[in-house]
Amino acid sequence: MKKVFLLWFLGGMTVLAQPFQIGRTTLNLFDSTRNRTIATEVFYPADSNASNVPVTSSTTDAFPLLSFGHGFVMTFEAYENFWEELVPQGYIIAFPKTEGSFSPSHTNFAKDLAFVIEAMNGLNTDLSSLFFSRISPKNAVMGHSMGGGCALLSVQYSSQINHVVTFAAAETNPSAIGTSSSIVLPTFTIAGINDCVTPPATNQLLIYNALQSSCKNYLGITGASHCQMADFNFFCSVGDGTCSPSPTITRDEQHQIIFSYLNLWLDYYLKESCVSGELFEALKGNDETNVTNSNCQLCENLSLLNTNTSFFEVSPNPFNDFINVKSKNDTFFTYSLFDVKANKIFDGKAKDDLQLETSFLSGGIYFLTVTQNQQKKTIKLIKH
Repeated sequence: MKKVFLLWFLGGMTVLAQPFQIGRTTLNLFDSTRNRTIATEVFYPADSNASNVPVTSSTTDAFPLLSFGHGFVMTFEAYENFWEELVPQGYIIAFPKTEGSFSPSHTNFAKDLAFVIEAMNGLNTDLSSLFFSRISPKNAVMGHSMGGGCALLSVQYSSQINHVVTFAAAETNPSAIGTSSSIVLPTFTIAGINDCVTPPATNQLLIYNALQSSCKNYLGITGASHCQMADFNFFCSVGDGTCSPSPTITRDEQHQIIFSYLNLWLDYYLKESCVSGELFEALKGNDETNVTNSNCQLCENLSLLNTNTSFFEVSPNPFNDFINVKSKNDTFFTYSLFDVKANKIFDGKAKDDLQLETSFLSGGIYFLTVTQNQQKKTIKLIKH
């Protein structure tokens, strides 16, 4: 049996990219058509965790932009889990801080979300801007609860928006559900099955079904609640505490599930990573716990998604210190192991049996892709 013991002994190794640090700045973006200033908190890839520092100099890449809408009477501080997760992976995330009162205007907030996309794109061509030439044309408008509903409303206000992601999206006035019937952009609708504030049956499922997107995905997280999409927020917790059912998974568990899917979806669409699309489909196709639905397949030209493969076996699963790959054919095969963020951990070529030493890996979800005789399969593995 061929064995791979340590990373530095493997000729086919791909070194994992180091995550970026998190820069932060406050912008006052002025919309002259409405005579309105949109105070916006922006987090971006940097070389140090500090305010008003330059965008990272470790690469000259431009980074995809995310415009994120907060929930009812919530503030951007409740969404630290999002910027702590996404910015180190190479995303710029902007939070308009408007409409935080007990009587918000959903229309104004939707227009703010759209304007943030356009204003930040304008800064990309401004020589004096911190963000000059560092913002990719790929973007998404996103939001939680009220912000999710307003993210859907925002699409009509800017042709520069090209993707939509919502988390426990709430119905709005005007109707986010009604507006969804005119949205054709790629969308990702994430819901909590135990959400008693905006239940999927009366909110996210109606939104998902109304969407006219040529590629739309739905994730219903079993045991997940409305407020656990974000970090703890007092006002949101009050709403959660007045209804049932309560969550049956922890906040950390809910975040882990969100980002295992979201990282791959964003990387596929906003970074044009076909591997991430393949892994998204593998994760979705092997998920026996949560509710998934879609009308498309990401990277549809790739063959995948069958854990009962005809040409190799993998054991154990879940695994700890080793993964054993056994070929059913007397032919060379190639393999790659990825983490849930589509980082390639190692790859190589083998024949017959292979044992990969994995004691150095942290617990979580991984994907193994095996190709042999023009057959290619990707399976999900779990490290305890």
